[in-house]
Amino acid sequence: MSDVLGLTCDLIARPSVTPDDSGCQALLAARLSAAGFRCEHLRFGEVDNLWAVHGSEGPTLVLLGHTDVVPPGPRDAWASDPFQPQVRDGVLYGRGAADMKGSVAAFVIALERFVVRHPQHRGRVALLLTSDEEGDAIDGVRKVADVFRERGERIDWCVTGEPSSTSKLGDLLRVGRRGTLSATLTVRGVQGHVAYPEKARNPIHQAMPALGELAARRWDDGYETFPPTSLQISNIHAGTGANNVIPGELQALFNLRYNPNWQAMQLERECEAVLAAHGLEYELRWHRGGEPFYTPEGPLRAAAREVLAAFAGAPPEESTGGGTSDARFIAPLGAQCIEIGPVNASIHKVDEHVALVDLEALPDLYLALIERLLR
Repeated sequence: MSDVLGLTCDLIARPSVTPDDSGCQALLAARLSAAGFRCEHLRFGEVDNLWAVHGSEGPTLVLLGHTDVVPPGPRDAWASDPFQPQVRDGVLYGRGAADMKGSVAAFVIALERFVVRHPQHRGRVALLLTSDEEGDAIDGVRKVADVFRERGERIDWCVTGEPSSTSKLGDLLRVGRRGTLSATLTVRGVQGHVAYPEKARNPIHQAMPALGELAARRWDDGYETFPPTSLQISNIHAGTGANNVIPGELQALFNLRYNPNWQAMQLERECEAVLAAHGLEYELRWHRGGEPFYTPEGPLRAAAREVLAAFAGAPPEESTGGGTSDARFIAPLGAQCIEIGPVNASIHKVDEHVALVDLEALPDLYLALIERLLR
């Protein structure tokens, strides 16, 4: 069994359902400490974070990942136990195989090999791991970034190991992500009998025109390679369960995925102006999930393009699509951020898996990228 397969299996066997790390970071810290890395454990609440650094002066390259996984769902729906890794027909199955214990294992092995080959490398190379990426993302990299900001920790380049490839390892290079902004809207009316609407105030009737306006709005025409900003209503709830009662309250959940044309505060003001213009009596609670980031042309993007072209046999697609990642908390520190990882077809699904040929290639891919930037 290869180093990367063995380490990935060791990690999968630890049922680290968010925010539980289940000992993954202790295992990895022991290996990196033995390789000469300075390891710092940063625990906030129930969340474990690991910061491991090698080197001193010069630019800092960070490999960013997470040890937590999403729940497996019904165990009997899996062909094998999600936390007992199994290889079948050249494929490794288990929760976290692709998202992202395979990448984390590859990170560690690439770092071990790099410091052996280049003990006097320029700059610093580091690994940052959290057990709070799949959950609330409050006490993970978001909190660590606050600590880094307070103590002046410099990060120049960040490579996130999220599964970004679409059909073949290295066919896509993620160079940015949209921001995410979530809202919980409560519209208050007056409950009453449907036969006497003049004695009630229906929050459904009042809210629909405002929500319709927000949903139909064209917020912008996109930015660089980013798609236009989108607002999606994900949930609406009102009513008492009886068809002869006008409810006294409506609750709606909606989310904006936005490009660098906007900041969260601007979007909040725009939405609130629409609600106020419709005369609603409402309460609105916002959750800022993270601002958008974009990495322009530079040393990191150029190095990644060269490495991926060599591994995939063709230049990668350079994309800003997809959801969010923890890189959204590192980019505001002034870092250029990209994402490179295995194929994402099975992530969060039953029978999550990664092809062994891709898993075996990952350490060399990450090592090649590190060497181009720091040797």
